[in-house]
Amino acid sequence: MRAVALIDGEHFAPVVRDALRALPYEWVGAILVGGTEKLREGGDYGVPLVDGFAGAEIVVDLSDEPVLGPADRMQWASLALAQGIPYVGADFRFDPPDLVPFELPSISVIGTGKRVGKTAVTTHLARLLARELDVLVVAMGRGGPPEPEVVEAPPTLDELVARSRAGRHAASDHLEIAALAGVPTIGCRRAGGGLAGAVTVSNVAEGMKLAAARRPGIVLFDGSGAAIPPVATDRRILVVGNTAGRDPYLDSYRRLVSDLVLERPVLRLAATAPLEGRVAVFTAGATDVSHLDADVVRVSANLANREALRADLVDADTYLVELKAAAIDVVAEHAAERGIRVVLAANEVVGVDDEQLLRLVPVAA
Repeated sequence: MRAVALIDGEHFAPVVRDALRALPYEWVGAILVGGTEKLREGGDYGVPLVDGFAGAEIVVDLSDEPVLGPADRMQWASLALAQGIPYVGADFRFDPPDLVPFELPSISVIGTGKRVGKTAVTTHLARLLARELDVLVVAMGRGGPPEPEVVEAPPTLDELVARSRAGRHAASDHLEIAALAGVPTIGCRRAGGGLAGAVTVSNVAEGMKLAAARRPGIVLFDGSGAAIPPVATDRRILVVGNTAGRDPYLDSYRRLVSDLVLERPVLRLAATAPLEGRVAVFTAGATDVSHLDADVVRVSANLANREALRADLVDADTYLVELKAAAIDVVAEHAAERGIRVVLAANEVVGVDDEQLLRLVPVAA
């Protein structure tokens, strides 16, 4: 296997040279990534020094602290993975996510984590493209169905409650997108996620086949958290959340393989029907309701915390609720018992350039 090594000047050149000879690779060259302590003029590493991965099938990290710490190694891993090349070291290995080819025009929307606005962007994009194209969305989630599920029309609240009572997750992303974008969706599931966004187990490949059989004008693939749909789409949009206080890990990889990066898009709650009387608002995080034309008596951001959410279920005439987490099995059920009207809340994406989104649309072959 043809390989490029990452080496540093903290290692004595003969040590590196002997290590390269001992490893079972055909060396294309080595990249000197820094360090000066043992760097001597004319040092012979036994392989040419290069400045890129050209011709390599794998990147082998022979560097170490202090030249390459964990954060720096993640940057090198991102560069390698973005070129489809594995990146390995003494006790680690990163492989590019395995992406299945797809025959129809397609765009995937991915995120740097959960609750960054990814599904809101997918919904916005679906509505935008549906003005001119036959749009279908394939969404994967950690609460998705065991077999890919086609949702032809926006589900009603009664249908969502019935689904919840049957023991099914009634707030999966594909249901939210179908309800708010008004386009057909295919719901899939996934379990597990790697640092580069690969999924451990999913039925997205089966969902992809269902999508292809319908021959829509374009297919949108909605990611799940930081996991990437395992599909080689024509274009990719990355939605970046608030990374303050966290190590970005392989977010650089996600940026490198994306055609458009949306940095912390602003989301604004919007009611899908008129708000009547005293209104309680239930969200998965958004708390700004100052723009709503309503008498808001309570705002709860606890949809993902059932115990705290139940304490927020105040008396009101209308519940405005995002279709996420416990929206149906807790909020809608409580409302049904007490005759409280329920209105679904959309997340409007503010300040996104629609022309920029339209320019991403691939042309059918």
